[in-house]
Amino acid sequence: MSPIELDYRLSRHTLDNGMHVVINHDPTAPGEALNIWYRVGSADEQPGATGFAHLFEHLMFTGSAQVAASEHLSLLESIGGSANATTSFDRTNYFETVPPGALDLALWLEGDRLGSLTISDESFATQREVVKEEKRQRYDNVTYGDLQDLMIELNFPQDHPYGHLPIGSMADLDAATPDQARAFFARFYRPNNAFLTLSGPVDPQQALASVRRYLGDLDPGPVDRQPSRGLPRHEGVPTLEVTRPAPSSMVHLCWRTPAYAERDHLVVEQALAVLASGQSSRLPDLLVRQTQIADSVGAGDFSLSRGVSLAVLSARVAPGHSTEEVSEALVSEVARLCDEGPDQAEIDRINAGFDRSWLSRLASVDERADEISSMGCLLDDPGQINTLLGTIHAITAEDITAAARHWLAPEHRSVLIYNAQEA
Repeated sequence: MSPIELDYRLSRHTLDNGMHVVINHDPTAPGEALNIWYRVGSADEQPGATGFAHLFEHLMFTGSAQVAASEHLSLLESIGGSANATTSFDRTNYFETVPPGALDLALWLEGDRLGSLTISDESFATQREVVKEEKRQRYDNVTYGDLQDLMIELNFPQDHPYGHLPIGSMADLDAATPDQARAFFARFYRPNNAFLTLSGPVDPQQALASVRRYLGDLDPGPVDRQPSRGLPRHEGVPTLEVTRPAPSSMVHLCWRTPAYAERDHLVVEQALAVLASGQSSRLPDLLVRQTQIADSVGAGDFSLSRGVSLAVLSARVAPGHSTEEVSEALVSEVARLCDEGPDQAEIDRINAGFDRSWLSRLASVDERADEISSMGCLLDDPGQINTLLGTIHAITAEDITAAARHWLAPEHRSVLIYNAQEA
């Protein structure tokens, strides 16, 4: 084992019905985590029927054959446990944390809803209104709420699997029916489309026996996922400019980048870290501290898995300065990285930052279970939680320079200008 390889104990299994299971035995953990990823997200939705993947975050808690509406949460909370769910473009995730010894309850609840979810007309109508209100509060009626939607519009064709956000459109939500939801559930909520992680002070053999008891007899079935669809790098610097009521103007530079499973995806993330991870990195240091033309600068990646992903550099324009000035400064620094690459001090800094954040995340049993499910579901390799640090530390300055030149070259960017409307 290398000095930077971790040693989380994992046992991996596949049930007869196709469900993938990983058990992480950790006797030091204060609780037991159950984390299940289904390989379904907004990328699997059909035109005119967006928002269903996210809607199931809510519908999955509305009752099943042996569990009344809202009882899933109340049963867990009554023993000091918790549960929640998240949705993205490529997956939907349900997770629970329970006290030691209570794992069977969580597994029974998961098995009952996967095998017999109840979607009544009444519960569907109620949860659809909840989702519509969430859309109003988080996207439609909040400052900068349309930023992600504009990025998607700029960087993906409308008919691409990534051509809309998981929240869906209000028109599609209004038109959605309970029968559509039932059909969506039947298409995607199958044991052979699930990756389950158990983490904590669990006995691996007993835990596996419980998984088989509560989930092993569920029927597999065909799964109709959208295939990968790659896209070429941008040419001609496509640009979208809007004006909205907002406190500050913003500039966003975007690049189509390698999909999540590609090695260059990690290298591009390291290049973004050189540019904008931490206040001492290049862009915050230059634009915020030295020239003070921006109030903040950040970088991120959508971490998409089907043929293409999206990297973004964002800057909030400081008072008295223009979007053109900030955009030119961003492009200049990206070009400098492509030309010169990072130095060793920058490599050491971003590696240390990654180490801190990664080890902190893995120290939490529920977050560790989430990472195991992520790597199992999207990479088919949950063991990467032990090897990722070594992979990151093996990325060289030359690797980052080459990836930046290919993927982050200024001529392959798109530009979103978000102008603050004057009072």
